[in-house]
Amino acid sequence: MSSATTFYDFEPSDKKGNAFPLTDLKGKVVLVVNTASKCGFTPQFKGLETLYQSVKAKHPEDFLILGFPCNQFGSQDPGSNDEIQSFCQVNYGVTFPMLGKTDVNGDTANPLWTWMKESQPGLLGLKRIKWNFEKFLISAEGKVVGRWASTTKPESLEATILKEIENAQKAGTLASAQAKEGEAAKLA
Repeated sequence: MSSATTFYDFEPSDKKGNAFPLTDLKGKVVLVVNTASKCGFTPQFKGLETLYQSVKAKHPEDFLILGFPCNQFGSQDPGSNDEIQSFCQVNYGVTFPMLGKTDVNGDTANPLWTWMKESQPGLLGLKRIKWNFEKFLISAEGKVVGRWASTTKPESLEATILKEIENAQKAGTLASAQAKEGEAAKLA
């Protein structure tokens, strides 16, 4: 999808294989993570859920985490989408959306991941994903505004995410602000 200019131009698959239109997330700040169930970083699911709940408590309509299971690194997510979903919920209490298993590198890479890597290359300009649990922060405008390696603990990103939400509030681009404007327009 070379014509894509924002995060909202993509429709990755959900865990059932159906399109998950990212345009539905317009106006939200989104943290995108490639995940795995059998990785040394798998305990980050707990940190991701803690981060998700903490930010949602302050900004219930303005933030989302999207998990993308990936089996490209040491075959560390071999299960089906349903098995992965169950594992995340049972072992880590994950409540944020886990989408369908996807490739993040190579010829079969999901176009969303190709776009994110091109938008925000990693260390030394590398465009490939190095391992499970790399993280991308998407602004309320649908642009990549941050990228972190697997070793970055999710909880350490809270201040950055809150700042991005604040920036979007100031710019009036958050979903909750848009919804309130729509409600006000109906009443006028």
